[in-house]
Amino acid sequence: MSKTIFSKIIDKEIPADIVYEDDLVLAFRDIAPQAPVHILVIPKKPILNLKYVELEDQELLGHLLLSVKKIAQQQGLANGYRVVINNGQDAGQTVDHLHLHILAGRSLQWPPG
Repeated sequence: MSKTIFSKIIDKEIPADIVYEDDLVLAFRDIAPQAPVHILVIPKKPILNLKYVELEDQELLGHLLLSVKKIAQQQGLANGYRVVINNGQDAGQTVDHLHLHILAGRSLQWPPG
């Protein structure tokens, strides 16, 4: 797997507006936000998308969701937020590195896009 823009952000080769980081995940503001709050949460382990997760990634996936909860609390998203995973090109995934979008700050409609 070649180095993605997210891998370069993890390695601090390119800057990002980081809002959270621990040993397993990194979260930063999206450079093309689709809502007033648009944060990307990525595992530091390079996983292409959900198709490529393994049983050994179970704890990491749970940690990603618990990190979303922590970030939402830190960002004051008490009125709610949406968590999105685009899985594959047809779903709108543009970076080949698993990532979760936290969207908030306005009323979000359903169904999306």
